[in-house]
Amino acid sequence: MTVRTRIAPSPTGDPHVGTAYIALFNQCFARQHGGQFILRIEDTDQLRSTPESEQAILDALKWLGLEWDEGPDVGGAYGPYRQSERQSEYSEYAEQLVASGHAFYCFRTPEELDAIREDRKNRGLNPGIKGDLELPEAEVKRRLGAGEPYVIRMKVPDEGVCEIEDMLRGTVTIDWAQVDAQILLKSDGMPTYHLANVVDDHRMGITHVIRGEEWINSAPKHQLLYRYFGWEMPVLCHMPLLRNEDGTKLSKRKNPTSIDLYERLGFMPEAVINFLGRMGWSMPDEREMFTLPEMEEAFDITRVSLGGPVFDRAKLRWLNGLWIRETLSDEAFMDRVSDWWLNREMLAPLVPHIKSRIEAFSDIAPMASFMFSGLLDLNPSDFEHKKLAEEDVKRILQFGLWRLEAERHWSRDTVFSDLKELAGAMGIKIGDFMFPIFVAIAGTPNSWSVVDSMALLGPDVSRARLRHALHVLGGFSKKQTKKVEKEYASLMAGEE
Repeated sequence: MTVRTRIAPSPTGDPHVGTAYIALFNQCFARQHGGQFILRIEDTDQLRSTPESEQAILDALKWLGLEWDEGPDVGGAYGPYRQSERQSEYSEYAEQLVASGHAFYCFRTPEELDAIREDRKNRGLNPGIKGDLELPEAEVKRRLGAGEPYVIRMKVPDEGVCEIEDMLRGTVTIDWAQVDAQILLKSDGMPTYHLANVVDDHRMGITHVIRGEEWINSAPKHQLLYRYFGWEMPVLCHMPLLRNEDGTKLSKRKNPTSIDLYERLGFMPEAVINFLGRMGWSMPDEREMFTLPEMEEAFDITRVSLGGPVFDRAKLRWLNGLWIRETLSDEAFMDRVSDWWLNREMLAPLVPHIKSRIEAFSDIAPMASFMFSGLLDLNPSDFEHKKLAEEDVKRILQFGLWRLEAERHWSRDTVFSDLKELAGAMGIKIGDFMFPIFVAIAGTPNSWSVVDSMALLGPDVSRARLRHALHVLGGFSKKQTKKVEKEYASLMAGEE
């Protein structure tokens, strides 16, 4: 058997360090066994998926030094490697399950589903979507003939237990009562993750599925689908989740999670991949520094520890410093710095902003230092404004962050349009509204156009600085966040 592993990111946002972490372990496992590592794009969410996000994922993983044998950019014998290009296949497989009695057409409305949930809850059952969903055959035919919308759901046992074998965890037992009758095909004809994932893994000959532990609860559904289709299920391995320092799941609200951000901040890709390799795993000799080829050569997945590995940015900075000091000659150091930022291509967009404001070249560093920095050294007093209360400032930063997190086409014009419309919706003059944005991005309100700066810094740094500014101001409590989320949703609904 040829070992075949895969990584299957969704192109719906910034390239995530969690994606790189799972990709790294998939690649190392495949290389250890002389097999193949595949990259597949799971873009069934057509509303949120973008070509820009897909390209960003490919670029970020390549920057880290990861290399896949098959994928949308390199081709292969098992393509296409984008789910959106395989849509007709999924419909056929869903209909096959209906014909074999393992799935059914579901016409239930949201109101009916709510009533079913409530009824199951009142009867002491798991209040999921299961049971009482199927209609009589004659009624199904009538509704199909009338062209009523439907989804296709899989049938799931309501009693007993499901046993899942995991490479790191042994036998994992899950009650079938906790598993919903999963939708396989949506009313628009697009598959859900579960159907597409199983079909793709089978069609692409995937032998080992190495993924995050958040997918353990989905494993019973996948096991059922393999059984229904009569296919052999890949070996499963659920990796421990990356954690924030407080033990919670790694999230961008508490930790910068974009790979692009670390590239932009001047980290060495060798150090970042080394750091990710240390997340729950260690070399046999326990050394801190190792290269990707060294990890591949020594890799043994049984050395993975199930304790949640902590994504400690201070440790990453320390390790990056080691790589800089111990692996770069002076010449190599200068080359890296030049490639990072101090080159004509990167400096050119800054020239119009700098040239008209300086009287000597020595003025450049204090004026433009924020463009070459990571997270800025800010204080709450920096955000004091005679027309804005602290809560107003925090709302501007939070609402601005949420609006810009949804922006998929980052440019000066789109950023300015987003912020201007938000200022109008909040009833705040644009000059006052932009004050905390200036401080968060440039560290001062006295800089050139902040939207020009954000366009040059890019979405990762810009968003990270807005989050950091909120953190400096104390952010919102959980209770406050719920209230603020409702306010933001109401603003956006009114704008539409």
